[in-house]
Amino acid sequence: MISFDNESARLARDREELASLIEQSTGSDGRHQSTYERLVFFRTSAPEPRTAFTYEPGLILVAQGAKQLMLGDDTYRYDETNYLITSFNLPAFCHVTQASPSKPYLCARLDFDMNRLGEMLTAAALAGSGEGSGRGLSVSPLDHGLLDAVLRLVRLLDKPGDLAVLGPLIEREIMYRLLTGPQGPMLRQLAIAGSRSQQIARAIEWLKVNYAASLRIEELAAEVAMSASSLHHHFRAITAMSPLQYQKQLRLQEARRLLLTERGDVASIAHRVGYESPSQFSREYSRQFGAPPLRDATELRRSMDADQTLSA
Repeated sequence: MISFDNESARLARDREELASLIEQSTGSDGRHQSTYERLVFFRTSAPEPRTAFTYEPGLILVAQGAKQLMLGDDTYRYDETNYLITSFNLPAFCHVTQASPSKPYLCARLDFDMNRLGEMLTAAALAGSGEGSGRGLSVSPLDHGLLDAVLRLVRLLDKPGDLAVLGPLIEREIMYRLLTGPQGPMLRQLAIAGSRSQQIARAIEWLKVNYAASLRIEELAAEVAMSASSLHHHFRAITAMSPLQYQKQLRLQEARRLLLTERGDVASIAHRVGYESPSQFSREYSRQFGAPPLRDATELRRSMDADQTLSA
């Protein structure tokens, strides 16, 4: 039997190796795509202010540092001792709370392949077990089995031949460990045809595609074969917000992206994301991001330019 002290030492040793490998693969702050399609690394060298971000279904494992996520009224902290699972596309706020130039925030994100998730359910005879009734994301303590599997996948990144053959096998192992772990019930429900979780996932996908359209709850409920009251209840249970609030988050995040990338006038961008009133758009944007649209975009560009200068 492995003692608690030995287990802690193994976790610490493997976290250090994972952090070292991620640091070698990144080199600068930001998002870095690895040579494995669904595996992405993130690096940040200083604490960051709160920013809007849409979390996609996947596993996030921190090798160094810490981050805080706010979803509705809920707050989650994830760091080197735990891992985050997101089962749905969830617009949230987040910020890095622990990072420095000498010890940057380093994390790996493995996006879920829903087809492989379903295959694993069948192969492991897990389909139908468990019920998903909580939030669409959760934080759980990190165990050595999961960390070891992720570390073995990262070790293969500079060995293309081995990665092509062994990578998918390790990914299946990771999925199995998640499906049989604390957050397995939600993941299992998500892969079961006709489950409430899958219906909510379809509603979320509809909102992503039609975020600029007028939203009628009855029509969305009919689209996913639910009653309006059931849709509202289960949608809020999973996302911590109503469908209308979720749509507003998508609209405002897309507006912010457009202001940064296209430099359009506020009225035209408000209209593009579904607002009929530019003044209402400006009010809601200011409440969301803490500054009026143009000022917020200007400050963000200035901050991005400063970051690029420092990393050059």
